[in-house]
Formats: sequence, C-alpha cells, structure tokens
Amino acid sequence: MTMTVKVGGMRCEHCKARIEKSLAAEGWTATADLAAATVCVQGDGLTADLLKNAVEDLGFDYLGEAE
Repeated sequence: MTMTVKVGGMRCEHCKARIEKSLAAEGWTATADLAAATVCVQGDGLTADLLKNAVEDLGFDYLGEAE
C-alpha cells in the first residue's frame, strides 16, 4: 500500500531524515518532501492510524492524506 500524507512541523533536512529513518524502522519506505510538507510512505500493513501514530510520536503534526 502507498499513502501520501501532509505533515506539519517538518522544517529542515534533519526533520526530513528523522521521519524517513523512523518510518523505515517500522518496515516502511518513506520519502519526505520539505517543500510540499508531505511524506510518501509504502509498505505492507500500512494504515492511516498507524501512520498517524508514528508521525505524532515523532512530535510532528499529522494533517491528513494529501491529495
């Protein structure tokens, strides 16, 4: 499954790397886009709730699915 979500509070390359690394530890592939404030995530067992929790546990704001 693939999901692209909006993330608030992602302001720098460190934030981008932190999100990508943390989501990779969950077994997912993540690509963050600072300019668009989005993260594209791919992986098995991925759900909106799991992704929301993972993003919020990192201290970022989960702003819903991107269009």
